[in-house]
Amino acid sequence: MLKLFTTPSCTSCRKAKSWLIEHKLEFEERNMMNNPLTCDELRHILSMTEEGTSDIISTRSKAFEKLNIDLDDLSIPELLELLAENPNLLRRPMMCDDKRLQIGFNEDEIRCFLPRNIRRIEMRHAQMMSGI
Repeated sequence: MLKLFTTPSCTSCRKAKSWLIEHKLEFEERNMMNNPLTCDELRHILSMTEEGTSDIISTRSKAFEKLNIDLDDLSIPELLELLAENPNLLRRPMMCDDKRLQIGFNEDEIRCFLPRNIRRIEMRHAQMMSGI
C-alpha cells in the first residue's frame, strides 16, 4: 500500500494528494505532525534513500537552524530519535511503498507509483501528443 506522509500547511503535499486521487491510486495519508513517524519507520525510509539523511532532512528549514546541530555528530539511533521528536525537520511530502520512495512532489517522478501498464499507456499518449 502506498503511504503518503504530509503536513497540513504544505502546498506540495496537497499537490501530491490531488495527483494520487486524480490517477485513482489507493494510498494511506498520514499527517506527520499529528502522528509522527516512529524510529523504526524512519529507519526503513532512510534505508530506501539514495543520499541518506540529505534526502529526507530539510537542512534549510528554520526548525533545523534553531537546533544548531551537526548531523555528523549524531549516531543513527540519536538521529532517528531527533526526527521522531521533530517531524518538522523532514522534507515533505514523502511517499513510499514496499519498493519505492519519493520525497517532494515532482509530477514526472511520482509516476513511478503508477502500475507499469498505465505508465506505458501514458508514455505512448505523451509521445503521440508531442509528435515523436
